[in-house]
Parts: sequence; C-alpha cells; structure tokens
Amino acid sequence: MFSFTESPRLTEFEREVLPHLNAAYSLARFLMRNDQDAEDVVQEAALRAFRFFESFRGENSRAWFLRIVRNTCSGWRSRTLATRMDPFDEALHSAEAPDPEMLLLESDHATLIASALRTLPDPFHQVLVLREIEGLSYRELADVIGIPIGTVMSRLSRARRALRRALTGSKHVRGSARERSREEDAEPVLAG
Repeated sequence: MFSFTESPRLTEFEREVLPHLNAAYSLARFLMRNDQDAEDVVQEAALRAFRFFESFRGENSRAWFLRIVRNTCSGWRSRTLATRMDPFDEALHSAEAPDPEMLLLESDHATLIASALRTLPDPFHQVLVLREIEGLSYRELADVIGIPIGTVMSRLSRARRALRRALTGSKHVRGSARERSREEDAEPVLAG
C-alpha cells in the first residue's frame, strides 16, 4: 500500500521548501501587516508550493517559495481588501494622555522604521523587506518579484529614498554631500 508520508516527492519538498518557512512567515507578516493573515498566507502558499512542486526546477528554492508567498499575499490582499475594515484603535481615538511606557515603545527605532515602511507603496515595501530584512541578493529579488535585475536596483534605490523621506517626515530629503554643497553655493548671500 502506498503511504503519502513515504513519498519521494514529499521528502524532496521537505528538504527544499520547509527550511524557508520562517523566512516565508517573516515576509508574509511584513507584506500582510497582520500576524494572523500572515499565518494563513504561509499555510496557503505552502499548499500551493506542494501542489505545484513539479514546476520547481532545482533552482533557488528559497526564491521560488518566497515568490509563491509574495503572490499569495497579493491575491489574499486583493480578495480581502474589499471586505475588511480597519479595526477601531482605542489609543488613537482616546482623549486621555498617552501612557509614558507606550510613548517610550513608540519612540523605539524599530517601531519608527516599521511605521515608515507601512506608509510606502507595496512595490517599495516589498523590495525593502526582501532585501534589508530577509537578506535576499539582487538576483534572488529579481526571481522572487519577477522583474529584471536592473529594475530591482532602481526600485531599491527609490524605495530607500522614500523610506528616508518617510522617516524624516519631509517632502524632500537632501541628497549627497556634493548636492548639498552645490545647493549651499547657489543660495544667495544677503548683503547687509
């Protein structure tokens, strides 16, 4: 009698894909911005990966699986976006003074970065999470997102610039030292 657990396909799947479940969850959590949805997405992505494991050609299994997770997140968000409302946040709508401990937690750098990341458009958010948090190479990013490597580099540059703007809260972040020097030289000198 055939046992599913002794299947060579299952063994291969476990060896190639399961080591990347933590990275998949981390990516899903950042893309979904919700722990419960991230768990559901990773479960659905793992099922899809197993169902279509024959299409895996032995290339980078991490990039292959994370691409499935990314695509599952996109589908999941588009399906649930119309039916979901933002939950009421008592802290935002409270007339009471904020708790000092809560203020300290909110000032933490990780909180600030996470907040700034949430303001970015999805393409920027995805490329930054995959590169800076998941540590994917440019080649892996190109494979996961499905775009040319040159586009990865330019999107990553624009995403970093947008994140800097979001972190500083300004509409324009001044560029390199050379650009700042040119701007200062171009400013008119007030004669007294």
